[in-house]
Amino acid sequence: MSSLQSLDRLDADRVAPLEPFWTAVKRRFAGRYPVDAFGLDPQIADVFAPVFGFAVPVRVTGAEHLPRTGPAAVVANRGFGFVEPAVLGVAVQRATGRRLRVVGAPTVPFLGAAARRLGAIGASERDVAVALRAGHLVGVPLSPTWLRTSAGLAPNALMPALTHAPIIPATVTSGGPLGTPLGAWHVRFGPLVTLDERYDPDDPLAAARFADAMRSAVRELLDAP
Repeated sequence: MSSLQSLDRLDADRVAPLEPFWTAVKRRFAGRYPVDAFGLDPQIADVFAPVFGFAVPVRVTGAEHLPRTGPAAVVANRGFGFVEPAVLGVAVQRATGRRLRVVGAPTVPFLGAAARRLGAIGASERDVAVALRAGHLVGVPLSPTWLRTSAGLAPNALMPALTHAPIIPATVTSGGPLGTPLGAWHVRFGPLVTLDERYDPDDPLAAARFADAMRSAVRELLDAP
């Protein structure tokens, strides 16, 4: 039996309570652990999440904007580093008990496999569309900016998939000196990104307008007191 079939009710969207240590060890040695189609290993992810959450203090505001069920794209700023996606995932888990499928799994073989085991997905329109259709929360980082002080550029290649789901802006900022990742982190979620007029989600012009709107929404959150 494959690992995908080892548990007949795999909920890759919801963080589960940790199993007793020896139960988890025996199940892994027996090959009875689930892996979803993107490579997520929930058992491994659920072990690492509380460790990271304990080591890195995270404050969350605007949690009411996140859906407790169903798909959504959480679009956030980021700096030059790999901490923000993990911080954003911790914030989403605390607010909703759900996993965040972060876009941008590295293409380097070992690092890519490790990131997918923890819940990352590829930075492709196909992966994003499939994850949203499956009802996941998908974390979409804007382009990196120096010291995380700017909204960055929207991922235009992913916009055709994002226009088919609710889009929630978010900001990830550090309380460390000059924005360095040495202090507590603050994650703020804002209301849904919308357009003033009706639109066709498959229209490239609508995708471009959404790209501008969600970047502006992130910028406003960054500028908010």
